[in-house]
Amino acid sequence: MPVFVWEGRANGRLQKGEIEAPNKSAVIARLRQMRVTPVPERIKEKGRLFDLSKIFAAMGGGVGTKDLVIFTRQLSVMVNAGLPLVRSLDILASQNQNLKFAGILRSVKESVESGTTFAEALAKHPSAFDILYVNLVRAGETGGVLDTILQRLATFLEKIEAIKRRIKGAMIYPAVVITVAITVIAVIMIFVVPTFAEMFKDMGTTLPGLTLMIMGISTFLKNNIIYILIAIFLTFMAITYVYRNTYRGRKLIDAFKLRFPLMGDLILKTVLARFCRTLATLITGGISILDALEITAKASGNVITEEAIMGARKAVSEGKTLADPLARHPRIFPPIVVQMIAVGEQTGALDEMLNKIADFYEDEVDVAVASLLQALEPIMIAGLGGTVGVIVIAMYLPMFKMIGAMSE
Repeated sequence: MPVFVWEGRANGRLQKGEIEAPNKSAVIARLRQMRVTPVPERIKEKGRLFDLSKIFAAMGGGVGTKDLVIFTRQLSVMVNAGLPLVRSLDILASQNQNLKFAGILRSVKESVESGTTFAEALAKHPSAFDILYVNLVRAGETGGVLDTILQRLATFLEKIEAIKRRIKGAMIYPAVVITVAITVIAVIMIFVVPTFAEMFKDMGTTLPGLTLMIMGISTFLKNNIIYILIAIFLTFMAITYVYRNTYRGRKLIDAFKLRFPLMGDLILKTVLARFCRTLATLITGGISILDALEITAKASGNVITEEAIMGARKAVSEGKTLADPLARHPRIFPPIVVQMIAVGEQTGALDEMLNKIADFYEDEVDVAVASLLQALEPIMIAGLGGTVGVIVIAMYLPMFKMIGAMSE
């Protein structure tokens, strides 16, 4: 049986010692019998120089939606089968292949063992469990329906992740084509055009304006390519910093994204689908409409929609319906959405109506993705072909001019 080193407080004094026990839970129970208040994070198995779970839990990133969905689904089954929560967390942590997530789950288990509620334990790890997840779990604990809430959470996360996958999958083809196009044009301008330029020097003829322009661009790129790449990188970092650290920057960029040609419509439909699905899940989970709107606003992923939702929340808190304030933002919430929400409020089936709207806009996202690809493909082909064509014509114009002069 393993030996644990422990620390705790008794009569206001810090005490230390060792206890032989099968697991950490038994150590905590034994200390409480001894009227010692344990310090869970200071209870470790003797011989372990490092607590790997803490190390991995402290590391940033690494917990994806897929990991969260699998964990939520499995935990729901275990809780429904009657397994104690601590035992369920211990099993899931031990079999999790993601070391970062396994560390977080062990930390959550330790917090629950020490008397913290499951929701409060999850709230200590916002990188893995967002405010929506924590609040739904809290509602499930309070109402005694944690397994049902976890099942709904898993379904919700799967639907949201499905939209992300469709959009990311659709963007792979344009990204590859654009990357190849930029690479091809860069190679031509930096390595091929200078070869023609050296050849034209020996001709001793006046070059056409188009040829001179292409040669000038080529010379500029060749001499400054490192500085150009650094400038692009710094610009990207600056935009990222402004977006993440300033509210005004986020607002400007989010507004631009919603109005961006071709992509703006897709982004708006994605935001609407997420808004309706999130709000429906929260209401079904027993969260009050005001809390649900606040959580949904923070989870919307767009400052413009967040402001509109928070404005609607303020109106609802003053006794108005949800549909009325949303109708003031027709650019974000189309009339069909507002009308269906109004019907849902009147019939007392708002969550059901929101789910129907979410289903509709998730299908619309698929249509928008297909339309975007159909529109982008000819644009990309024409852009690449046109650019290469102009370069080729510019390089051959002096030759045509020389041949014409020789034939005269």
